[in-house]
Amino acid sequence: MTISCLSSSSEETLRIGKELGQGLEPGMVVLLSGELGSGKTVFTKGLAQGLGIADPDLITSPSFIIMNIYPARVPIYHIDLYRIDDIRGLESAGLEEYLGGDGIAVVEWGEKLPRSYLPESCIKINFEMTGEEDRRITIFGPARFIPERLQNTGQ
Repeated sequence: MTISCLSSSSEETLRIGKELGQGLEPGMVVLLSGELGSGKTVFTKGLAQGLGIADPDLITSPSFIIMNIYPARVPIYHIDLYRIDDIRGLESAGLEEYLGGDGIAVVEWGEKLPRSYLPESCIKINFEMTGEEDRRITIFGPARFIPERLQNTGQ
């Protein structure tokens, strides 16, 4: 299933992330793609809220350390591949153990992740800047993980 949502603020991006996060299950991988400043980390804060994190303000981009782990109803593995240039960088980081495991892996710059690393339960999300505050958030994934409200209003 593919849906497209429009967001005109950080709060709206946060809400869309939260709604999606409420339906995720352990082992899922969420790939986030889009240019710098397009809303990937804000969306991840919302996703973490949907997964029950106590303080979404703890969520920060792990660009320099590659991964942050956050406690929620299932662990959140927040991975940022911005600084990874090739598969050797992924292998040395040991990320494969966090993909499809006991938590939810949220991968910024997910287009850098080879298909061989992806489990079946994968959602791809693209962020497109359409204005200073406006974003088009396109979600690709199994319909059972996309909240009905987003399915009905996101077209």
